[in-house]
Amino acid sequence: MRILVTGGAGFVASHLCDRLLADGHHVVALDNFITGARRNVAHLAGRADFQLVEADLIEGIPVAGRFDRVYHLASPASPIDYVELPFQTLYVGSDGTRNALERCLADGARMLLASTSEVYGDPAVHPQVESYWGNVNPVGPRSVYDEAKRYAEALTMAFARYKGVQTRIVRIFNTYGPRMRAEDGRVVPTFIHQALAGQPLTVFGDGGQTRSFCYVSDLVDGLVRLMESGLDQPCNIGNPHERTMLELAEHINRSTGNGAGVIFQPLPKDDPTRRRPDITRARTELGWEPEVDFAEGIARTIAWFQATQAAEG
Repeated sequence: MRILVTGGAGFVASHLCDRLLADGHHVVALDNFITGARRNVAHLAGRADFQLVEADLIEGIPVAGRFDRVYHLASPASPIDYVELPFQTLYVGSDGTRNALERCLADGARMLLASTSEVYGDPAVHPQVESYWGNVNPVGPRSVYDEAKRYAEALTMAFARYKGVQTRIVRIFNTYGPRMRAEDGRVVPTFIHQALAGQPLTVFGDGGQTRSFCYVSDLVDGLVRLMESGLDQPCNIGNPHERTMLELAEHINRSTGNGAGVIFQPLPKDDPTRRRPDITRARTELGWEPEVDFAEGIARTIAWFQATQAAEG
């Protein structure tokens, strides 16, 4: 198939490009590089089955030829990005999603929207199941991302219901692995970056808040399974094993030999206290569940950061 990946030079999307190419597809990666990085797809340069297009999805898709599938992953996706790029975050969730859907309508393509566990906000239901409507502050500091994704879901469902576009919606929970930006504000790369520098790890609140961490290759497998399934309702993809931030910090300090310990800072406003997916739908409908052990995934990620730092001098 000929497949478009929006945000194709991003962390998750670049791994998705690798998987789709390995499966024998022709891939076009579209990215404006405000958070994506050319180095994430540099190893694909020169391949006849891969094309990298620098363009802003908010303005349109300047690529000729019909697509069979569109994976819409374009969006800033970290707390630092929300603060620095609020309008880009909102516009790619609205105008960008519409442009992707309109192209699918014109091409007869199927689209997968990369939504997020952030649509659940600071959840009052635990673990989070897809039928839960969420507890989101629509005017808070995180709202540009939360509401952009909630709107994108609504727009995607409208195109499915009223225009007949085949759509899939994935709600992605915390994901980690190689190619993350060291200082993008997400907890795993932040902790690893601090640990490798011999610094104390910054833990917010008392460290008791939880997240569930899924290795990137497991997530990508879930995306592909969902795209090719018959499931047209939102589906959680994430690791259901819950860890506290303090447990994560201690694990990374042990794994890197960092003796600097941790320091505590006030918890940011509207930061969710608990986050864990119910993956019953993914298990039942997709036959999917994560396979990469947490300790192994963290070891691979640390090794990648070490190799990257060594290469950069």
